[in-house]
Amino acid sequence: MTNTVFPAQPTPLVDIVGSDEKFPVNRIYCVGLNYADHVVEFGEDPDKVDPVFFMKPGDAVVANGVDVPYPQHTENFHYEIELVIAIGKEAYNVSVEDAEDYVFGYAVGNDLTRRDMQLALKDKGMPWDPSKGFDMSAPITEIHPVEEVGHINEGRIWLSVNGDVKQDGNINQMIAKNAQIISKLSELYVLKPGDLIYTGTPSGIGPVVPGDVMDGGIDGLDTLTTKIV
Repeated sequence: MTNTVFPAQPTPLVDIVGSDEKFPVNRIYCVGLNYADHVVEFGEDPDKVDPVFFMKPGDAVVANGVDVPYPQHTENFHYEIELVIAIGKEAYNVSVEDAEDYVFGYAVGNDLTRRDMQLALKDKGMPWDPSKGFDMSAPITEIHPVEEVGHINEGRIWLSVNGDVKQDGNINQMIAKNAQIISKLSELYVLKPGDLIYTGTPSGIGPVVPGDVMDGGIDGLDTLTTKIV
């Protein structure tokens, strides 16, 4: 048994639909600028912008229905509804054709963002990390295993705030598809069982304030509900 100077932090866990077992989270990868309408929303040309990758800490996950405090250091706190891929096998340099073999399942996620901080950091040419990877910035539903739902490459993706629909798109509008994302990430990193990939958001991003309730879903998966407090 290895002695440590203080107790190790517990492994973040996500529920699995229909199982008492949990999905232990390793890393959280995220894809930015992966829907053409969202690229346009940012004032960019979809034909000249490639999706970008960034990360959140594994312990940023927040279970469905858990309240999220409005974070410090922002006055423009945004939602981004996303399909989440859960990785179930180690993947390194996998081809696009084989990439889906490494998927354990899918979930609905919300890539919460300090938008004003993100834009300020981008203007300075600095990394986005503090604007994306803060505590409780990755709400997520239970994971649906592939055996139950199959591979999700199309279907409505939406988010409402206080019942008012703000985002409404389709998974098939993603620029980099699921298999392409997994393949590319496996070139940059050794993907591990327990990794989550937030695959990007459609247009309609906007701010929330304390008291707002966000509901978001994807066809074939669950509705993710988060209240800002």
